[in-house]
This record gives sequence, structure tokens and C-alpha cells, in this order.
Amino acid sequence: MAAEGGKIDPMHQFTVEPLFGTMNWHFPFTNSALWMVITLVCLWGFMLGGMKRELVPGRWQAAVEGVTGFINGMIATNVGPEGKRFVPLVFTLFMFILLSNILGLLPIGITGAHPFTSTSHFTVTGVLALLAFGTVLVVGFARHGFHFFSLFIPSGTPKLMIPLMFVIELISFMVRPFSLALRLFVAMTAGHILLKVLAGFIINSSGAGLGWGILVGGPSFILMVGISALELLVCVIQAYVFALLTSLYLNDAVNLH
Repeated sequence: MAAEGGKIDPMHQFTVEPLFGTMNWHFPFTNSALWMVITLVCLWGFMLGGMKRELVPGRWQAAVEGVTGFINGMIATNVGPEGKRFVPLVFTLFMFILLSNILGLLPIGITGAHPFTSTSHFTVTGVLALLAFGTVLVVGFARHGFHFFSLFIPSGTPKLMIPLMFVIELISFMVRPFSLALRLFVAMTAGHILLKVLAGFIINSSGAGLGWGILVGGPSFILMVGISALELLVCVIQAYVFALLTSLYLNDAVNLH
């Protein structure tokens, strides 16, 4: 948290800084890259600990099986039996987003370093959205060829309205990756800014004397605890929404009507 002259900058937490070399390098290793690597390590460890295949599963194995079963059920409901091949993709997207969101909320940090929420940057959420959207395009054209364009013409559309509806549906379809990435990016950014602002109230009120410290810092601390719990819930919801919308988009590619 950057502070100058008693002022706390809530946007400092989103600054991408190089850890090795300088930003003039073609591929600098930044704090954002570090926390994405940490996220992947945590995901790998989570899966490794749950792949023992014991007859009586322990808590860790039960947790992994619970998440995979949840994603498998989501795909089966939205895509059908043919969607089973997409479970690894949706599961990876869900877990990566969930772990990235949660790791960014960890109340730890040392001088000059703090947890970084990779999903608070549109570049990261945009790449994830393009990965999901690109898969939909590849699957759609591979299965249906140019008949995939019929997705943009709703059934029962009058012939005179077909050109207009095609353009409208095409624009709506092309906006999907943008809205998918923007939703996650905005939710993470807004929540973290609010937490930093409340933290600033608490820190500044602590130096304003006992009276002002209790009057301003007390309610701010209580509110911050509540917002932190809400932000944790948002982390889970946003990962779920991203996975759910991805499965719905895959349904359009697989089960074209």
C-alpha cells in the first residue's frame, strides 16, 4: 500500500512491476507473472493431493472430487453427454480464476511486496475469455462448418428480417469475450479498491487520537470485515459465472440448432 504525506493510494495495489530486470525488457518477469505462477503451483498441488484414488477418500481427495463433480455436472446440464471432453478446460478456468481471486485477498505482505490479484487486470481476464471464446469457434466450425453461421439466425425469423437479425446476433456473439473478461475484471478491481479505501480510513484514524480513532476507525474496521467476507463470496461467484457462461457458449457450438 503506497502512502505519501498521510495519503494512501488505493490504485497502487494494481501496479505491475518487474521483479527481475526492467520494463524495457521484451519479457520482464513481473509481480503479476509471479502470482500467476503461484496460482498454477497451488492448482497443481491441489490436484496432486487429490489424485490418490483411495477406496475411502480423505478430505483432500473428497474436495478434488467434489469440485470436478461440480464442473462435470455443470457441463452435463448445459452441454450434454458430448460436453464431457470440455470438463478439463472449464475446470482449469474455474480453479485458476478462483485461486487467483482468493490469493489476492490474503492479508499478508512485506515491505515492497504484497499479494497481487492477477484477475484485476483486463489483459489477464481478456486472455482467459479469448481462450474460452476461441475454443467455441474452433469446436463450432469443426463440427458444423459454415452451417455454424446459422447460430446467428434465430429459428422462425421472417426472411425480410434475416439480414438485420444476422448482424445483430453476430455483434452480440462477438461481444461475448469482452463482456466475459470485463465482468471479472470490474468485480475484482472495484472490491479491492473499496477494501483499500476502508483500510486507509483505519490507518489514518489510528493517528488522529483515541476519540477520532474509535469514532472513525471502529465503524470502518467493522465494515471492512463485512466487505472482506462479501469480497470472498464475490471471488467464488465470479469464478462460477465465468465457468457457467463458458459452458453455455460451448453448448451453442456443440448443440447447434
